Amino acid sequence: MAPETAVRAELAVEATGLVKHFKDVRAVDGVDLRVPAGSVYGVLGPNGAGKTTVVRMLATLLRPDAGTARVLGYDIVADADDVRFNVGLTGQFASVDEDLTGSENIRLLARMYGFTGGEARERASGLLEAFELREAADKPVKSYSGGMRRRIDLAASLVMSPKVLFLDEPTTGLDPRSRNQVWDIVRLLVSEGATVLLTTQYLEEADQLADRIAVIDQGKVIAEGTAPQLKTSVGAGSVHLRLADAGQREAAAGVIDRIVGDEITRPTDPYTLTARIPQGMEDRAARLLSQMNEAGISVPEFSLGQPSLDEVFLALTGTMAGGDGARPDEQQTEGVADDDVEHR
Repeated sequence: MAPETAVRAELAVEATGLVKHFKDVRAVDGVDLRVPAGSVYGVLGPNGAGKTTVVRMLATLLRPDAGTARVLGYDIVADADDVRFNVGLTGQFASVDEDLTGSENIRLLARMYGFTGGEARERASGLLEAFELREAADKPVKSYSGGMRRRIDLAASLVMSPKVLFLDEPTTGLDPRSRNQVWDIVRLLVSEGATVLLTTQYLEEADQLADRIAVIDQGKVIAEGTAPQLKTSVGAGSVHLRLADAGQREAAAGVIDRIVGDEITRPTDPYTLTARIPQGMEDRAARLLSQMNEAGISVPEFSLGQPSLDEVFLALTGTMAGGDGARPDEQQTEGVADDDVEHR
């Protein structure tokens, strides 16, 4: 096997220079991705970063304006039918028929994929059982809770046991219990050999699930690596302080700025401050407490550790994860016009 062929065999998704325009907006601006087979690959970015547009191109729902991509070795334009046969997609919004029951939705999809009536019933029963929806199988989907709807969406995307599953913000709006259930399902799928490309705004989700993470902002990949690699990239460590008096926060920030001289984060909790410790300045963190004491600032809690993924995200994009305000490009990818998917 030639070296290039060997590398490609290990990649479930390979994209080079993907570009997509919506009128005058460059929604995706030269994205490169390398997704190892049998892994969870996180695509992390703020609203409007271009995450959904990238997924829709990889899933053959949008034709790229430039660049190339292969999924399981199939070109997303030239071999679009082969790509679709091997992938599943769960978008940000429910894609099942809300007037049908959970069982009817799965059976309908199975019949469309060529299952016989008996095979469709068996497939629906197995998926509903696996997703803890058996008791709701004969109830209309419109009566399901948010978590149940996401699970039926996931079940629907797995009717054909896809080798690659695209999950576009699959846990948005879910309560913690439902989110954990979706996480367990993702881990199970990967343990059985599937590859999952997951877009998310939740830092914890990327940290928990992803083997590697690409951070996308303004249509470009601005960082890529494992979570520990990304954390290390923005500083040697991070100092976290909790103050006894919220009124002293700005004075404490002044001490941090004087000694460390790096970006200070002010969380919503008025008693807390966080700052990155740049490479080569780790010893200065030890001076902070004595300087706070000399300034008359009481610090009952002080910790030094690796930067969190939240701090990485803020350092790279300048915004907090989960912020509002999608850019026009991302809004236009919702409900894409038919002429945008002419190759389907």
